[in-house]
Amino acid sequence: MLARLRERKFRITPQRLAVLKILSESRGHPGVEAIYRQVQRDFPTTSLATIYKTISLLKELGEVLELGFPEGGNRYDGNRPYPHPHVVCIRCRKIMDLDLAGFEGLSREVSAKTGFRIVNHRVDFFGICPECQEKNRKSVLP
Repeated sequence: MLARLRERKFRITPQRLAVLKILSESRGHPGVEAIYRQVQRDFPTTSLATIYKTISLLKELGEVLELGFPEGGNRYDGNRPYPHPHVVCIRCRKIMDLDLAGFEGLSREVSAKTGFRIVNHRVDFFGICPECQEKNRKSVLP
């Protein structure tokens, strides 16, 4: 991410570096508000607009994948900024990357069967994560 920003001669501010660090280290696909709260710990004068602008720039450069959800806002993946499957907990909203054997060939198969030239795709599986299942089991026990 940093190399792409430098290559395109964008300013590298401490706040922008903080956003990059959060996105590159996070496995939880944070939303803008979560990123904002983390950046504000070290840079309390940072505006929400700064976070939005940085994420927008990273999306434009292809360095972050945006996952939009109608009921939960957008979340961002800075580790794997390319289309790949996710599993999403419908209770706690946790998002995890999912590696599936044979997934790479799916776009080719869809294209072959439909005649579409596939330019992008998104595959999400929704369910209840193990932690939420455990919480539910404990709350049901007498």
